[in-house]
Amino acid sequence: MYQKILAPLDGSELSECSLQHVKTIATGCQVPEVVLLRVVEPIPAQDMAAYTEGGIDTAIILREAEAGAREYISKLADDLNKVGLTVRGVVTIGSPADEIMDYATENKVDLIIMSTHGRSGVTRWFMGSVADKVIRHSTVPVLVVSPAGCRTGK
Repeated sequence: MYQKILAPLDGSELSECSLQHVKTIATGCQVPEVVLLRVVEPIPAQDMAAYTEGGIDTAIILREAEAGAREYISKLADDLNKVGLTVRGVVTIGSPADEIMDYATENKVDLIIMSTHGRSGVTRWFMGSVADKVIRHSTVPVLVVSPAGCRTGK
């Protein structure tokens, strides 16, 4: 049924809660390809001026963030490859929800599996929810793992 699963990760332990579900579904459904996606957000315009005034090269900051993201995704992909899955890592730059949905559509992804950070109330309103945006606007099915979804036992 599934030929390609996309697992977006933001570098946090909470985002990695989805990986056990990715392993189980990919193994059980004999999924030929899993893609781990890390989106690096560009420096907001309001911060760009402050960096420039301080003599800081924002291109260097972005390159370092991208390099760190590639290292992070590469390690996780290697770990999953060792358990017999075919996994590759991808790093993009942009708005996380948009990048996730664009990647899924452009690369014929059959299922997105992602974690939510479990924010609610004012924090969710203020910070937004990438998972919520993806759920509401994706044309690809989305499996969302809550932080409790990676707990074992009680």
